[in-house]
Amino acid sequence: MRMSVESYPASAVERAMKIEEVLLRATAGKIMWWQAAEMIGISERQLRRWRKRYDESGYDGLLDRRRGVPSSKRVPKAETVQVLTLYREQYFDLNVRHFHEKLSEEHQIGLSYTWVKQALQGAGLVKRKSKRGVHRKRRERRPLPGMMLHIDGSHHQWFQDERWHDLIVILDDATSEIYYAQLVQEETTSTVMAGLRAVMERKGVFCSLYSDRGAHFWYTPKTGGKVDAQRPTQVGRAMQELGVQMIPAYSPQARGRSERSFSTWQGRLPQELRLRGIKTLEAANAFLSEHYVAEFNRKFQVPAPQRGTAFMPCPRRNLDLIFSQRFERTVDRDNTVSFHNLILQIEPADWRGTMAGCKMIVNQHLDATITLTIGTRRVGHYSAQGKLLTPITKQQAETMEKTRYGKVQKPTFPPRLQIPHKPRDSHFPTASTTTSG
Repeated sequence: MRMSVESYPASAVERAMKIEEVLLRATAGKIMWWQAAEMIGISERQLRRWRKRYDESGYDGLLDRRRGVPSSKRVPKAETVQVLTLYREQYFDLNVRHFHEKLSEEHQIGLSYTWVKQALQGAGLVKRKSKRGVHRKRRERRPLPGMMLHIDGSHHQWFQDERWHDLIVILDDATSEIYYAQLVQEETTSTVMAGLRAVMERKGVFCSLYSDRGAHFWYTPKTGGKVDAQRPTQVGRAMQELGVQMIPAYSPQARGRSERSFSTWQGRLPQELRLRGIKTLEAANAFLSEHYVAEFNRKFQVPAPQRGTAFMPCPRRNLDLIFSQRFERTVDRDNTVSFHNLILQIEPADWRGTMAGCKMIVNQHLDATITLTIGTRRVGHYSAQGKLLTPITKQQAETMEKTRYGKVQKPTFPPRLQIPHKPRDSHFPTASTTTSG
């Protein structure tokens, strides 16, 4: 079916007129044919085709003959309706990329991503994204895994209800591999330390840690200003003991790799939890550890620029003390330590008579238990409620008894000899004497 010139858009008509003008100039010998091809922006071979069609059909031969002819690659109407129905009724909260994967994996529909995106946008089911802002240069990845790890938290309604939770994610800069992902009530020092310890135990010690300027990572004297690296936080102190360099980020764009990762998490994880009927924090974390993190890495992990690894075996075995929050306290006269509204009674020790007045380190572990230490000595281990977990023997209890005045008797060295008192000899008589007459 031939279409009239009026049915073509103005741009197509203008292009045909330009081609005709160039062909006529080349035919008149004013320009060379290769120059005519460059002016139109086509090859010399294609120009010969246009010249033949112009000789046979005139101006109409320069118009696009495909207009009005159905494409042989068009998608059947029934399949189009099926795709739109699936998205509207079942996958309404999935992003386009996630929905395209579901079509291929769950429904064996092999349509291109571009077609699915344009179909959803044309039907008004998906909004068109705005154009990106100013041009930014992407920072190159580290060459080896373990050279830099990103840690960040995302506050989101992961269960698609009124509840808000934080998703803590630790990923590798070189490969984007997720080493740790857990949902928590709130991103705190304890939850961050738990994630870092899990990575240390599974992968080893890494070189550097890239994070935002949250209060549990950095101390910032002035809001929005530079961090004070000389005053480390609890997390900073633990990283220093393990030889890990901490790097602060001063803008969301600087954390672009982790920010883009969280955009993917927010566009997929809530929908996966809904499709599986997961509503509790425990079930969600089990799903992340046992299934979803591996699936996420399979789809989005990239090869490292170089072979090898920068992870090193952990030289410090006592990770319980390293990944604990430390506070300094002074022991009271009754050998107790006050900590967070708790009274911790110190165990009697045979190597010291009293702990009163000593500077004590309170170690609050990730499981909320508490350990008291002086130097390398452990003085006591307590539950989260302040109950002593290490039993005290009767002999230890007898070595430290308080007097009725609340003081502890100081031991002497060498010990005093307990010699019974004897009356001293006297040159004076102790009784009256009589003289014989």
